[in-house]
Amino acid sequence: MKHWCCMLMACMATCGTAEVALAAGNLEPGPSPQQVVPGVWMIPGGMRADRQPDGNSVVFDAPAGLVVVDTGRHAWHRRAIEDLARARKQPIVVIVNTHWHLDHVSGNQLLRAAYPGSRVYASNAIEEALQGFLAKSAADAAGYLADTTIPATMREDIRGDLSTVQAGDALKPDIVIKASGVMTLAGRKLTINLARDAVTAGDVWLFDPENRLVVLGDLVTLPAPFLDTACPDAWSAALREVAKTDFTTAIPGHGPVLNRAQFALYERTFASFIGCANSTRSQSDCATEWADAVQPLMNGGDDRAQALGLAAYYVEMLRAHDGRSEYCNAQRASTYSPGASHRGL
Repeated sequence: MKHWCCMLMACMATCGTAEVALAAGNLEPGPSPQQVVPGVWMIPGGMRADRQPDGNSVVFDAPAGLVVVDTGRHAWHRRAIEDLARARKQPIVVIVNTHWHLDHVSGNQLLRAAYPGSRVYASNAIEEALQGFLAKSAADAAGYLADTTIPATMREDIRGDLSTVQAGDALKPDIVIKASGVMTLAGRKLTINLARDAVTAGDVWLFDPENRLVVLGDLVTLPAPFLDTACPDAWSAALREVAKTDFTTAIPGHGPVLNRAQFALYERTFASFIGCANSTRSQSDCATEWADAVQPLMNGGDDRAQALGLAAYYVEMLRAHDGRSEYCNAQRASTYSPGASHRGL
């Protein structure tokens, strides 16, 4: 979950007023699947006005059914996944969570109910999160819900997130990914990689060798890196591991599909941004440098304003906690190593 205060401070001023009806039965339209390569679709996430974000989802065709990577936050995002499954006339048999942030896992429970034979694969980082970050967010919820200056749509999302956290056991994986290696999911062979202590305590990213495609979760996010639970040094190291992979197409956790050169630009810009945050340069300079550098990677519109607001927020956050998030302790920050090779997970 990205902190509600972050979204409120950095996004509301740039997103405008939500044009959302909360009347019962008035369903917001969902995103349309984008075919990335034959047999692989991205269901785009996004930041709607006065709403918490949804992360991108990725759907793989496989011999035994569909493999879904990340399930979004909102009902409209989950419905888009289900609509694609119905259009393909295939069941969802595997769900892979790249990490535990609620904009990537909140759809798990209802998708599993709709497809009771499905199995969830993820790291075990959710265990720590339920005792730490998510517990604190749940405790903070009452104050945000009582604040009538916060838009009704944002408060609706906060209630939804609170409900998801309170059903925390439903977020835990059936199969814990403990190390990197080749796995066969629903009959499709994929390389599953585990990065320790990067965006979270355990981040999963996938390589599809058949299509030379990587699915990166929040190791790549636009319009800004979401650093709420991050160890930036290990995050940079994880990006270097991705760069060693023979891919041509990268699907980020947030933002449009990237080619290899665009990924390289993101990797360089991330390192520069973290360096700026750890320097004596002004918060504004760091945010502007980030927003200018990643502009070619974004869709335009209000993305630059969002990039500036989020980047400025995260510079302040990093400087308040010795260059990392408060959820990255000194031991975590110094123990990064790429996941060891492991087969037959």
